[in-house]
Amino acid sequence: MKTEMFSSLKVVHGMAVRSALSIAVSIAVATSFAAAPAEALAKTANTTATKSARKSAKSAAQAEKPARVAKTSLKAPRPAKAAKVTAADDDDAPRASRKRRVSYRMEPHARRGAMHSVAYQPRAASVGQAFGLHDTPDSLALRSSVAYVVDQSTSETLFDKNSRAVVPIASITKLMTAMVVLDSHMPLTDEISVTDEDRDYEKFTGSRLAVGSELSREDMLHIALMASENRAAAALSRYYPGGRPAFIAAMNAKAKSLGMSDTHFENSTGLTSQNVSSARDLVKMVNAAYQYPLIRKFSTDRSYDVYTGKRNLAYNSTNALIRNASWDIGLQKTGFINEAGECLVMQANVNGRPVVIVLLDSYGKYSRFADAGRLRSFLDTLGEPHIMSADMGSGANP
Repeated sequence: MKTEMFSSLKVVHGMAVRSALSIAVSIAVATSFAAAPAEALAKTANTTATKSARKSAKSAAQAEKPARVAKTSLKAPRPAKAAKVTAADDDDAPRASRKRRVSYRMEPHARRGAMHSVAYQPRAASVGQAFGLHDTPDSLALRSSVAYVVDQSTSETLFDKNSRAVVPIASITKLMTAMVVLDSHMPLTDEISVTDEDRDYEKFTGSRLAVGSELSREDMLHIALMASENRAAAALSRYYPGGRPAFIAAMNAKAKSLGMSDTHFENSTGLTSQNVSSARDLVKMVNAAYQYPLIRKFSTDRSYDVYTGKRNLAYNSTNALIRNASWDIGLQKTGFINEAGECLVMQANVNGRPVVIVLLDSYGKYSRFADAGRLRSFLDTLGEPHIMSADMGSGANP
């Protein structure tokens, strides 16, 4: 009996112990789970406090930003650089050879903008460069591959660099255009209209002289010589007896009559590489054009305004030296297409001596004018004539 009672008590005791242990474990587990939310809550509270602090700091920064922006906005935003296409008055053709990608940053209103890329096309090599004329050395380090200076009174050669080279002459052509127009003796007061036929379909250059514009023959001639207006020169050739083909034939006939054996013309503007000549021939053309008072006057004007029937247009000379009081220029003409490079012909008086200066295939927008200055300085101190040419053995005079 006692044994049975003891066994029962033992069983009850074991159950009690196990229950106590189970309860203890349950309490411990519950306590740990209760502690976790509290810790998470504490972390959440800390995070919220941190975010609030950051938000307050950001608000303070934004409050200060308007003052900085206002200060920055006083500066004019930099203009965004982009590919430039011009409708120039001179015979500017697209300058292209190989493409390379250039990126520019646009910053409107002093804010960071996106990166934009444009295609930049460097200028193609001229005919003179292609044939190595620029490799001819000269003591003045000229940027022109062809340079020729002649005393207008005596025809003495004062400077010679590749004067016999036959190269494109661009808008130097317009001196011949002007002579043919004046030789026709057609009324200078006649009205001439610009049409689609006068557009440049070879180089695709633009013009300020819109289709439908109407000017007198005199005004067309004026802006063709002074500002190298291509559509004016094209329209003049159309209003010639027999039309444009007859005009081009007259240009070549005039060149032949002047003894210009290296010269050929295909149009009246110079917007073609097929209008070619040599520096020696161009001296003959300048001397002939110098005999026309209107060519002397129109080519050396600084500016001229015309009314096209639609609006007023203000034109300026393409020759920067015309605005330089230190130069005494009696006649001039500029020109440019890629194949010809930068060109310039002038009649000028240097130290009281009348000279004709021819510069062809110059590399660089202002290099022809700088070369003219170098030649004038050379003439100021001239001793013996300077001949540096690929054909040095030839006769000196044209």
